[in-house]
Amino acid sequence: MALTVAIIGRPNVGKSTLFNRLVGQRLALVDDTPGVTRDRREGEASLGDLRFGVIDTAGLDEAEEGSLGARMQAQTERALDEADVALFLVDARSGVTPLDRHFADLLRRGKTPVVLAVNKAEGRSGAAGLYEAFALGLGEPIAISAEHGDGMADLYEALAPFAAPPDAEAALAANGEKPLQLAVIGRPNVGKSTLINRLLGEERLLTGPEPGITRDAIATFWQWRDRTVSLIDTAGLRRRPKVEEKLEKLSVVDTLRAVRFAEVVVLVIDATQLLEKQDLTIARMVEEEGRALVLAVNKWDLVEDKQATLRRLRDRLEISLPQLAGLRFVTLSARTGAGVAKLMPAVMATYDAWNRRIATPKLNRWLSAIQQRHPPPLVAGRRLKLRYMTQANIRPPTFALFASSPGALPESYRRYLVNLMRADFDLPGVPIRVMLRKGENPYARAEER
Repeated sequence: MALTVAIIGRPNVGKSTLFNRLVGQRLALVDDTPGVTRDRREGEASLGDLRFGVIDTAGLDEAEEGSLGARMQAQTERALDEADVALFLVDARSGVTPLDRHFADLLRRGKTPVVLAVNKAEGRSGAAGLYEAFALGLGEPIAISAEHGDGMADLYEALAPFAAPPDAEAALAANGEKPLQLAVIGRPNVGKSTLINRLLGEERLLTGPEPGITRDAIATFWQWRDRTVSLIDTAGLRRRPKVEEKLEKLSVVDTLRAVRFAEVVVLVIDATQLLEKQDLTIARMVEEEGRALVLAVNKWDLVEDKQATLRRLRDRLEISLPQLAGLRFVTLSARTGAGVAKLMPAVMATYDAWNRRIATPKLNRWLSAIQQRHPPPLVAGRRLKLRYMTQANIRPPTFALFASSPGALPESYRRYLVNLMRADFDLPGVPIRVMLRKGENPYARAEER
């Protein structure tokens, strides 16, 4: 985007609601609880014909040095440095507070141009707050309602002068492939945000010993070699009985949505707590969604007997995740950076397998050879015939298998076919779907005609 706008303001003035309004989706978590947003979130926004990048930030608040609040504010300050325009939001119903005045002073002294917007200004109750905002010395305030969409035309008029001309914006638009959607998930405190920061080479996301720092699924665009990647950090997934608070439930929903829209999912696990039950539950959920999966075994620097740990990991994967046989895993330390360089090659190899298409003649030669070597079982005294196979889809690889009596094919034989396909067609660790159908070889009928 040629223009980037950072939404700035104290907690609970409606920044995330406005962000969702501008991007046209409910991407940011919204709740009455102050401080829901912690990391900065980026999106592609539009107002009429104006296209721009928008950054949702944590609420500006006074905080002790070194605290979580201070780290949240540092993220907001970085977003402000990256933005072309700061959209400073105040609450019309609460009026201008001392905290608003304090941060207005800071914004006036900064280099980033500021547009002042007064949110929740619908109805008579917002009039007083709108007039108070003139005293902030940031120009004429714009009355808006992020929840109802009021004032968006005025906001367009305020932002349009900062945008590049259409020709320049077109020249700046990225050409080529759609960004790879890569979600990083796992239990709380396994190092997801630290790993993403290591990949990006900067402290882009909040990290720390406090559990549950990440709440939103935060997407960050990143260039790996010649490929644009949308890296999505997510909230930690705990076992369902432990998820009680409303905000955590919203975070879990946001994480599950990120998985559904991802192409590749990196499941981060703690090498010192190898593949706990919740890790396996998450991996099975990713497989059921049909996403490509890579395992990042983090905190490898803390493991003493690495060979024994590797053996335990391979055994656990073989026993507990047979539906993802050959799953790629990378041992690494997000804290030190050791092994992190191996992660993206594993991601891209898995992504290629997830997108692999196998020619129909090749599939049917393979199917014929398999039946000669290990025929299907007898059904009512007659040999079950597998007549024809074709690939119906990719992402994940999905195959239609036509049989004389599809309902009689044992699940064990179907798994046998899937495992052979993994080995023979180089499909390790990706979900494989085989749909059984009753019918003849359609190509054989066409030849008869």
